[in-house]
Amino acid sequence: MDEYIDIVDKKGLPTGKTALKSEAHKNGWYHNTIHLWLYTSKGEILLQQRSHKKTIHPLLWDVSVAGHIDAGESFIDAAIRETKEEVGLQLDAQRLQKIGVFLHETNYGAIQDNEFHQVYIAELNVDFNQLHPQEEEVEALKLVSFTEFETLLNHSETNLHFIPSNKSYYSFVIKTIKEKLHL
Repeated sequence: MDEYIDIVDKKGLPTGKTALKSEAHKNGWYHNTIHLWLYTSKGEILLQQRSHKKTIHPLLWDVSVAGHIDAGESFIDAAIRETKEEVGLQLDAQRLQKIGVFLHETNYGAIQDNEFHQVYIAELNVDFNQLHPQEEEVEALKLVSFTEFETLLNHSETNLHFIPSNKSYYSFVIKTIKEKLHL
């Protein structure tokens, strides 16, 4: 879906301009996205397998929930909306904890992806079977232990599981969640 998004500058500051997502990607304009990592108190992380229909990294495993922030939408509102759309879970804003902002600048041929990932975490406190993946965006969902996550990450250059260029980002996320749970 091609929606209008807010354009920011290279430092992440608002420009006051909006554009279609496709135009932002075509022209390399900077914009914000939401990334939400869901974890369990048992030491598991929810991973989303990107749809086979995706242009970028189809069928690789990635963040629990991610998406572009609509023009004028707050980061929190985007996280709540994307979570409902992609995994069928209604989250309460108070459960979200922001852990950082990561600049992602990558060229994928016709797409120049210049995004500031607004990164949040939240505890998944519903049964995994209550989640409903959005068919157009999500191929599958799975819970992996922190240990399995780290093992998969350590071999991401060869195992075709995670997006290899995101290794340091994923490492930051797992470290932050483990610290939150005092593990």
